[in-house]
Amino acid sequence: MVGFAKVTRDLTERRVAEEELRASEERFRLLVQSVTDYAIYMLDRDGHVSSWNAGAERFKGYTSNEIIGQHFSNFYTLEDRAAGIPVLALQTAEREGRFEAEGWRVRKDGSRFWASVIIDPIRNDENALLGYAKITRDLTEKRAIEEQLRQSQKMEAVGQLTGGLAHDFNNLLTGIGGSLEMMQVRMAQGRTAEIERYVLAAQGAVKRAATLTQRLLAFSRRQTLDPRTTNVNRLLAGLEDLIRQTIGPGIALDVVGASGLWPTFIDPHQLENAVLNLCINARDAMPNGGKLTIETANRWLDDRAARKQDLPVGQYVSVCVTDTGTGMTPEVITRAFEPFFTTKPLGDGTGLGLSMVYGFARQSGGQIRIYSEVGHGTTMCIYLPRQAVDSVDDTEATFHVPVEQASDGKVILVIDDEPTIRMLTLNC
Repeated sequence: MVGFAKVTRDLTERRVAEEELRASEERFRLLVQSVTDYAIYMLDRDGHVSSWNAGAERFKGYTSNEIIGQHFSNFYTLEDRAAGIPVLALQTAEREGRFEAEGWRVRKDGSRFWASVIIDPIRNDENALLGYAKITRDLTEKRAIEEQLRQSQKMEAVGQLTGGLAHDFNNLLTGIGGSLEMMQVRMAQGRTAEIERYVLAAQGAVKRAATLTQRLLAFSRRQTLDPRTTNVNRLLAGLEDLIRQTIGPGIALDVVGASGLWPTFIDPHQLENAVLNLCINARDAMPNGGKLTIETANRWLDDRAARKQDLPVGQYVSVCVTDTGTGMTPEVITRAFEPFFTTKPLGDGTGLGLSMVYGFARQSGGQIRIYSEVGHGTTMCIYLPRQAVDSVDDTEATFHVPVEQASDGKVILVIDDEPTIRMLTLNC
């Protein structure tokens, strides 16, 4: 034996790096564990819980020993589990890089809480999926406060509605009552030649009252609609001349109809009124002229887009009216559909135009959305559900009801809860 060969390597830096890594991991673990306002935990590729922090235990009621290894779908309601929402959440996170949603979740004791959820996929350097990081926040208290605020806003809107109605109808009733009084005076004086003027004034007030009522019914989604399968492109083509006359020569009009536009089942006359209202608002927003574009399109709303538009998932036809006018501030946008809210000068509008359009869209199963920026114009888009038919038939059925004179001995029963209407009907 001659001796030994000995090789020594300096591993100080490696050991220091490993110790720093372990310390860093421990600090991160302690940080995550100390968070109690958020549930932060990990899932494996199949959705089973692999880690659990103090916030998750506080929100959901499970200890780490109880829940690690269990599937995260345990936190979802029975309805969401039956609909496959947990699986869809993981698929969305893997496909799009993130899943965000709000909804009801279930604690260990069976109680529900409103949660904000974020799921991020975790991948290695080779981009292979290792699992998911999930963050949940309990928004139950915040949601309750927001609901109280919404209720307060509703009551404020009701107050504005009542005040506006009282003012407008008081003016109309004054016109009607004053006209009737003057008719009575002139008849007593024998000056019957002047009666027609007051009759016309009263009739005009009645027509304005009927219009106001119709707009209120539209806003409350209680108006009587006459829906039929409608080709929106054809409807707009028939409306184009009237729109040009309404907006005037100082505004350029461009009507762009989508090729192969789907039919929709709506009241065509109410859609005409809605489009005219939007065009009049656009005209008023362009006092120095500009361009008005009316465009139709087929829209497919997936789950994310449907939630954003507050609509069910499905196919829709959109009618968008875009102007190059003054635009709206965020504050105006949030109040635009309130009844009697208007930015126009006193006497230039009732503040019911947009609320009527909103009511029509919602009553038709659709929605209306505003996209605007101050100084850069406004786009108002009406979304209407697609009618699942192969062809469009715009033929309007006309029914002719024969009117027969009552013969001797016949009685016509007139029923109405308003005595004045009964009197007028009987004396027609």
